[in-house]
Amino acid sequence: MAKKDITQTIKEAASKAPEKVTAAVKSAVDIASEQHKRISEWTKPQKRTFVLFAILMFVVMIIFAVFVFFLTLKGEERTMVPDVRRMDLADALVKMQQRELYPRLTLRFTDNPLDRNLVLDQSPPPGSIVKAGRRINLVVSRGAVLDKIEDYSGRNIDDLRLYLQGLSTTTKGLVSIREPPLYIFDTSAPGTILDQNPKPGTEISGPTILDLVVSKGPEAKDIAMPSLLGLTLREMASKAATTPLIFSYKMRAAHDKEAPGTVVEQSEPADKNLKQLDRVQITIAAPAARKGYTAGVFEYTLPEYPYAVPVALDVIVPNGTRTTLYSVKHPGGSFSAPFSVQSGSVLVLMVSGAEVTRKEVR
Repeated sequence: MAKKDITQTIKEAASKAPEKVTAAVKSAVDIASEQHKRISEWTKPQKRTFVLFAILMFVVMIIFAVFVFFLTLKGEERTMVPDVRRMDLADALVKMQQRELYPRLTLRFTDNPLDRNLVLDQSPPPGSIVKAGRRINLVVSRGAVLDKIEDYSGRNIDDLRLYLQGLSTTTKGLVSIREPPLYIFDTSAPGTILDQNPKPGTEISGPTILDLVVSKGPEAKDIAMPSLLGLTLREMASKAATTPLIFSYKMRAAHDKEAPGTVVEQSEPADKNLKQLDRVQITIAAPAARKGYTAGVFEYTLPEYPYAVPVALDVIVPNGTRTTLYSVKHPGGSFSAPFSVQSGSVLVLMVSGAEVTRKEVR
């Protein structure tokens, strides 16, 4: 009996279902029609506002979705830049690796050989917070340009002075020469370095002073005084260049039977034995007067040198041409040389290839 009642109830509900569905659809259609009617009655500003609001809501939803998406991703890890200054490069690289940082190296010389492979500077500075994987700029020392004493034997001491002077711009005078060096007689050319201390190969750990033994040339030998009487200015200059004596000059007017522009007196007689670099006084009769030319004796006091150095007197004539009038090896002190040049020329005194002074001839 109960079973028949349940069946009956289901049949009745099923027969009424289409009516309920139809009623629900009709109600929805009525509501939609009513909403459409309301919307159709909106003014243009209301419709525009509605469209803008819908677009805005859509954009907000997209931004929110993107924000949520990136929040779900794991951000890059950040780390602090360690201080690796004055550390050995190998230790600095290990410390950078521990922080997942990567170095970019810049090498430079310093004035201290002990700085080799030390980190001198870094960028960004220590304590900066950066992303893992960031490149850190490290300035690393290559040490000094000169880290060992070289072998200077056989070199000219003046050339060595210039060489060390050039290095001083980067090494701040790391190696210098004790002045004055020890000069001794030797068969080597004057100025040749014979020995040194510290020895070649000695490592440099700080400012170092070189003690040098330098040749002053062969020991003086007796020289037979040549006969110079009657030589012209040019011939006298040629003789002075090949004779290891120091000639001093004076010029006066020619006396009776004296040829102008020639040697008329010498303080030492011919064939007398003299020592190397002894001084000899030479008197020259002034050249005959010529329009536009001036004759005389150039004089200058040089520093005393430990051995005879190349000294030359050049002339620059008014048209710019330059020639050498007089060239000798000279130990310093009083220097003189005769000349006869165009007025307006410039006389230039050179010592070991460097200009010392110049004078215009009037």
